[in-house]
Amino acid sequence: MSAPHPLDNPARASLTGPHAHFAERLGRVLRYPPEVTPWLALSDDPGPQDWADVAALAGPGNEVPLLGMNHLPPAGWELTFEADGVQLVDDGVAARPFEEAVTLTAADVPEMMDLVERTRPGPFLPRTIELGTYLGVRRDGALVAMAGERLHPPGWTEISAVCTDDAFRGQGLGTRLILAVAANIRERGERPFLHTGARNTGAIRLYESLGFRLRRTTRFMEARVPDDQLASLATSFHSIE
Repeated sequence: MSAPHPLDNPARASLTGPHAHFAERLGRVLRYPPEVTPWLALSDDPGPQDWADVAALAGPGNEVPLLGMNHLPPAGWELTFEADGVQLVDDGVAARPFEEAVTLTAADVPEMMDLVERTRPGPFLPRTIELGTYLGVRRDGALVAMAGERLHPPGWTEISAVCTDDAFRGQGLGTRLILAVAANIRERGERPFLHTGARNTGAIRLYESLGFRLRRTTRFMEARVPDDQLASLATSFHSIE
């Protein structure tokens, strides 16, 4: 049997690979620190103990995001969100630098979070910037567009948090930032990839026009841990050594 592709379970491949220093583990369940990103990773064949460990990590009544899962949560868990998604990979992306882009730092996080709040590109938390390089565009001193890196399976880096202030849309800032982030990824000898919703046909057409191709369909889910979940089955977690 061939080895699984790192993009089949990208969160797990990241947390057992280049992002292992972020990983918190309980049994076979891995997660990022909650202030970095909400993603957690189960094995490809989760069993009852794995779901008990997810519950122990998240806490009764809390929601957990499940990226690319082929299994539904067990009975008693409430599925609070479900949507089809797509995964696209570099297939000749015309990556190139963007002279106007600046590298964002921790000092820029308040503005980054404000931009994300207004544009809703997806989860971005106080320490998300630690996942990789983020580039931004400023106009009159204000941050008006950005894009950066999130999941990091071996040999690959995900482009994420692509967003532009409504007042500056239509200027190609998002496109040029995507290509600039892709150029940084390529310089490391890696390939860029990204996720988006299957119904986001406009974005999919744009990504394909830039040189990304559809690799697979996937599923985005969020589930709520039952209030009466017996988290006592697993009571502690530790960082991967």
